[in-house]
Amino acid sequence: MIRVKMIYFAQAREAAGTKGEEFSLDEKSNVRTAMSKAIEAHPKLKPLEKAIKVAVNEEISEEDAPLKEGDRVALLPPVVGG
Repeated sequence: MIRVKMIYFAQAREAAGTKGEEFSLDEKSNVRTAMSKAIEAHPKLKPLEKAIKVAVNEEISEEDAPLKEGDRVALLPPVVGG
């Protein structure tokens, strides 16, 4: 098992009801696994799933990017405004 820190921003933070938390994941986990775990813990994130960009250790990552112990996984919803 590995532990990763999930960090939520903007609408994702509102949907999750927290600015961050830690999850334990299988060692062969990837970004998709972390997103699924976050949605399982916070179902209100589901409507944002397709629009969210994910950054691992402050770099935008693909869904299949592998995760390792101590990674910081940030959920970045699209920014709207003017």
